[in-house]
Amino acid sequence: MEYDVIIVGAGVAGLFAAYELVEKSNLRILVVDKGRDIDERRCPMLESGKCLKCPTCNILYGVGGAGGLSDGTLNLRPDIGGDLAELVNDENYAWQLVYEVDKIFLRFDAPREVYKGNEEEVKKLERKAAQVGIKFIPIIQRHIGSDNTPRVIGNIKRYLESRGVKFMLNTEVISFNKGEVTVKTKDGIKTLKTRYIILAPGRGGAEWLHCMINKIGLKAHHAPIDVGVRVEVPALIMEHITKINHDPKFHIYTDTYDDFVRTFCTNPNGFVVKEVYDNLIGVNGHSMRGIKSNNTNFAFLVRVELTERVEDTTRYGRNIAQIATTIGGNKPILQRLGDLLKGRRSTWSRIKRSIVKPTLTDVTPGDIAMILPHRITTDIIEGLEKLDKIIPGVFSSNTLIYAPEIKYYAMRLEVNKHLETNIENIFAAGDGAGLTRDIVNAAATGLIAARGILIKEGLYTEKDFKKSGNWKEIIEKL
Repeated sequence: MEYDVIIVGAGVAGLFAAYELVEKSNLRILVVDKGRDIDERRCPMLESGKCLKCPTCNILYGVGGAGGLSDGTLNLRPDIGGDLAELVNDENYAWQLVYEVDKIFLRFDAPREVYKGNEEEVKKLERKAAQVGIKFIPIIQRHIGSDNTPRVIGNIKRYLESRGVKFMLNTEVISFNKGEVTVKTKDGIKTLKTRYIILAPGRGGAEWLHCMINKIGLKAHHAPIDVGVRVEVPALIMEHITKINHDPKFHIYTDTYDDFVRTFCTNPNGFVVKEVYDNLIGVNGHSMRGIKSNNTNFAFLVRVELTERVEDTTRYGRNIAQIATTIGGNKPILQRLGDLLKGRRSTWSRIKRSIVKPTLTDVTPGDIAMILPHRITTDIIEGLEKLDKIIPGVFSSNTLIYAPEIKYYAMRLEVNKHLETNIENIFAAGDGAGLTRDIVNAAATGLIAARGILIKEGLYTEKDFKKSGNWKEIIEKL
C-alpha cells in the first residue's frame, strides 16, 4: 500500500505531526516505531513506586517515546528544551505553538493545574539567584505525572487510530530515501511507498539517524550533549522552590572552567530510576501525582561541545556510559557527595548512615570520579556549591549522586523554517533530529513539520496557521 506520509517514530513529535495532519487533511498516514504500544511499555515503577531491574522496559522506544514514561512536565516556553523562535523565525508564532501544544494535551486529559508561583515569589527567587551569579528561568509548567502520562499518550494514539492513522509497531526502519521507507518486521523486509517522510525517531533513535545521514546525503552537524548526574536530596529542602516551579531551571557557569551547568527534570517527592538503552546504563527521574517519596531529585548536567578534530559528541557520551556500565557492573553508580569531596568511594554502610535514603537501590556504591572526566566532576562540585547559596542543604555530605545521566541530542539536521531537510519531501522533528530537548518543543516541531507538508500540498498557506494575539501574554495569564 502507498501512503501519503510515513512518520518514523511514535514519540511525541511523531504523534503531534500525525494529529495535525488528520485534523487538517485526508492524507493517508502511517507511523512506524521499533518499540511497543504505550500500554505494553509500563514500567514496574509506575505501579509500585520502585524501580525494578527491567532490561526489557525499553523506556526510550515505542508509542510516546522517551516522553511516554517520563514525569510529563510541560514547560510552557518556546526557549526551554530548544528554540522554537529560531526554528520558525517568528517569536510570537513560537509562543502560539506552545499554546497550541498545551491545548492538545488538555484535550486528551492532561491535568489543568499549572505551576507558576506568584509574581513576588518569582522576582524574589530571580533576585536571590542573580546575587550569587545564577540565572533562574521562570516557567509556567503543567505536570502530568509519570503515572498519568501513559494514559494521556494512549488517549492521543486511540484518537489518531479512530481518524484512520495506521501504526506499525515493533518494526525497525532499516533504510529510507525520497519516496520510500524500507522496514523489517517479524514477517520480513518490505519497502513502503510514500510521498512524504517525517523523521521523528526520538532520543532513542538518535544514533540510528546518525548512521543514516551519510547514507542518503542528509545535511547535519554535531550538536552539544549534556553529561552529568542525578542529585537526590530531602524534599523539604527544595519545597520552597518547587512550589514556585515544579521543575525549576537554574543556569550556572562554573568558576574553574567557565562551563555551563544546569538543573533539569526536577522531580519533587519523586523517584530515581535506571535507564537501560543499547546495553548501556544510565539514570533518570520520575515524579507521580499518586505516589510520593520523601526525596526530590534533579539532573545536574554539564554542556559538552567538541570541535575539530573530534566533533562526535554522541560517541563521546556513549564512551562515558560504557565506562560507567563496566565499573558499575551493569548498574548505575551511587555516591554520597561527602565521599566524593573526600576522594573516596561510597559503600553501603556509609550510604545507610546518610539522612537521605536512596529511592533507587539497584545501584553500585562507588566513586563517580572514576567514570566522569575530571573537568565534568569539578563542574558538578562547583555548580552544586553555588546552588547551595539558593537552596541551602543541596551541598551537603548527605546528598546522594547517581551517575551517569547523559542527554544525547543527536546530530542536528539542517532544515528550513518548515523543517524540510535538504532532500525534498523529507521533513524532521523532535529530539532524534537534534531540533529539541523536551516534550513541548518536540510536539511543536511535529506540528511545524506537518504544516510544512500541508503547505506543500496547497491546502494551506503559512499565513493560515498564524493567529493574531500576543501569545506570550496569553500563556502568562494561564
